Amino acid sequence: MKLVLASNNAGKLAELQAMFSPLGVELVRQSDLGVGEAEEPYRTFVENALAKARHAAAATGLPALADDAGLCVRAFDGLPGVDTAYYATQFGYEKGDANNVRALLEQMAGIEDRRAALVSTLVAVRTPDDPEPLIAVGRAAGEITREPAGSNGFGFDPVMFIPAFGQTFAQLPVETKNVHSHRGQAARAMLALMRERWLAD
Repeated sequence: MKLVLASNNAGKLAELQAMFSPLGVELVRQSDLGVGEAEEPYRTFVENALAKARHAAAATGLPALADDAGLCVRAFDGLPGVDTAYYATQFGYEKGDANNVRALLEQMAGIEDRRAALVSTLVAVRTPDDPEPLIAVGRAAGEITREPAGSNGFGFDPVMFIPAFGQTFAQLPVETKNVHSHRGQAARAMLALMRERWLAD
């Protein structure tokens, strides 16, 4: 089965393709099919992911999978949340992972409560009008470090310390991270939903 991935993020494509390959699912980035990015006007991950999935399905005629993910910091009442990708731009930096990390560490410099969670919401639709979208959520809780550590992963992985491992996500082997990450959790839940709802005879 071919699914259009409603994202142009190469890191997400690589992670999700590895997770979905056991189902025989081939993910194709929407940009490879000439599809532009959807509007994301909503304040929740699930609404934005659904909007992205419907947009990609409408433009390609294929079933679509969308991910909306972000960092939810306890001391910031759950923000940056859906604005995670653009976090750095609020503080005069250009958009980008390194600047996001830099801005976050600056904003948290005097904060003792460093609890945070990376949240991933995956939504899959068979058609743009699918009345029963598949929705899967993954959540990886940890703490924001005071400086980056590790070179694996992307986004906030270098500052997301996972107490169970005593390391940041960026310090973990890719296979370990994929199992325990927010996206890994959401992908496993989505695979189970697809097997049950879409692929069962």
